[in-house]
Amino acid sequence: MTNQMIEKRGELTSQREEDTKSRHWLGLEGRVCVVSGAAGGIGRAIAQVFGEAGARLALLDRDEEKCRALAHTLNTSGIEALAVACDIGDIDSVRGTVSDVEAAYGAADVLVNNAGLLRPGGIEEIGLDAWNAMLRVNLTGYMLCSQQFGHGMLKRGAGAIVHVASVAAHHPQTYSGAYSAGKAGVTMLSKQIAAEWGPRGIRSNAVCPGMIRTPLSAAFYEHGDIERRRSAMTASRRIGEPNDIADVVAFLASDRSAYVNGAEMVVDGGLESMLMDLVPRPGFEASQAAR
Repeated sequence: MTNQMIEKRGELTSQREEDTKSRHWLGLEGRVCVVSGAAGGIGRAIAQVFGEAGARLALLDRDEEKCRALAHTLNTSGIEALAVACDIGDIDSVRGTVSDVEAAYGAADVLVNNAGLLRPGGIEEIGLDAWNAMLRVNLTGYMLCSQQFGHGMLKRGAGAIVHVASVAAHHPQTYSGAYSAGKAGVTMLSKQIAAEWGPRGIRSNAVCPGMIRTPLSAAFYEHGDIERRRSAMTASRRIGEPNDIADVVAFLASDRSAYVNGAEMVVDGGLESMLMDLVPRPGFEASQAAR
């Protein structure tokens, strides 16, 4: 090998190393990532993680003021973000949002269905309007966004959709109206999309958070020893934070999970693994107390 060839080979190696250093490990640079419910705790964390990975963000939320404030904060830090007011349960609103996003960025590469609604109420007394209102956002809204943003993905033959569900999809969360039923529907919707669109280049996966500290749940932890008691119900012995969910969502949105499709990822600090510890078992209490 001549000195010239050796020198050229060295230059190419250095260039590859430099390119690798400049790329974020998720490989989301320049990708159009749409996040619904972006102004909330988990949505905001997802947007931040995507933005730090170099994605171009479309932030969707019914609270236009908070959404615009988040976009401004991200833009100020050098992250490209567009705020769009959107009611995901309204087909006309979703269609208009898709038009706005595509006009600004082009077709979406990634969709994160994250917006959610929780209202108290037991099955015995919940009214049809209240039931439908929750399903309209928590399930129908996910379908509408997947369908409308999915058109561009299907045309291109590539895309990733991540649905934020809940451990309530697996276990009834009593006196929460349609919440558990809606979240269970989300996990099946995700599988349905994977089955129908997987052969056409689209991946669809669900994340099921456990107890996560968000602005909506923060008040819970102001009561007595609720945080200690809740933490004790997890294998990790702590309450989750929004970034615990955002990091998993980003992984599922990226090519690092290229062979993950139709999956459910439970992110609950081991809450579901502790179920049997809630069952009285004479003779085992002492060993449990020792932990």
